[in-house]
Amino acid sequence: MDRLPRWADVALVPLVSLALAAIVSALVILAIGQDPVEAITVMVQGSILDARGWGYTLYYTTSFIFTGLAVTVAFHASMFNIGGEGQAQLGGLGVALACLFIPWPHWSLALIGASLGAALFGAVWAAIPAYLQAKRGSHIVITTMMFNYIAFSLLSYLLVDVLRPPGKSDPTTAFFPEATKIPALSDVPGLNLIFTKAVPANITLFVALFMAWVVWALLWRTRLGYQIRAFGKSEPAARYAGINPTKIILLSMILSGGLAGLMSINNVMGEAERLLANSASGAGFIGIAVALMGRNHPVGVVLAAFLFGFLFQGGAELGLWTKIPIEMRIVVQGLVILFTGALDMMVRMMLIRLFALTRRTEAA
Repeated sequence: MDRLPRWADVALVPLVSLALAAIVSALVILAIGQDPVEAITVMVQGSILDARGWGYTLYYTTSFIFTGLAVTVAFHASMFNIGGEGQAQLGGLGVALACLFIPWPHWSLALIGASLGAALFGAVWAAIPAYLQAKRGSHIVITTMMFNYIAFSLLSYLLVDVLRPPGKSDPTTAFFPEATKIPALSDVPGLNLIFTKAVPANITLFVALFMAWVVWALLWRTRLGYQIRAFGKSEPAARYAGINPTKIILLSMILSGGLAGLMSINNVMGEAERLLANSASGAGFIGIAVALMGRNHPVGVVLAAFLFGFLFQGGAELGLWTKIPIEMRIVVQGLVILFTGALDMMVRMMLIRLFALTRRTEAA
């Protein structure tokens, strides 16, 4: 037996990888002289068992869903988009321009306009490396990485010299008009029974979940999705079948950049209500781990995004209420990535041998 059952491949491998990451994380916490039981208790209470913690966990989850989906779409076309950070930053610029310079009568219209602006700016920023890959042979990993730094520098210039309000010293835009303020989950009827106080999580969570469904439908229920997946499996075979490589590279990266840009409706429009210099806050890079752990499937991405939202909020709680440094969450994230990514084959081979041994035992 050289392959796992589908249920084991989809569910058991990630669970075993997570268990191994948790065990090693506990050993690291013990090594620095702290109590791993206390650590997990604080993380769970501060991110799941408390309404305020839930609000922050879902807020981070929303951002990670968008960036995880962005990596997923590109990955199915065999494009490794690590420029989600820059694309999200430029998406924030699209949100800011839409909210500041268009007089929206209601937040619902503002959300639609800001979403279009965010997706457009993110897509355009991803289209440039895509064109260089398709027409000039430039490696997509190198160009998207470089464009992260270019995006940050461009945004810094605009915030300092162009968009900064007169008399202000902070490199930010002005606060968006009141009409563009979108409801937090604590403002939604029914949910306000759970979130009794204001939380950063907002209705863009539902937009993120909707986009997860859209990505699933695109990749597995449309002709374009089939072409993207066929191209990602084998470029020579896709060419032989008449699939245009330039078209697939450009479209997959444009869709990927648009999804990364959409992340900014959560943190720029929904939480900060203005554009800050580092609005993405690393979510573009975390999206890579989310897609990796989610097996590049929208359902897996949503679940992995929630896990990383839990780790992000739980890590912050560790820094507040224990002597364990907040950087410990980065260590845990790194271990999760290590076991779900680099050591994925090791876990898979262990389970294959275990299943084979079980079958031999049953046959005997």
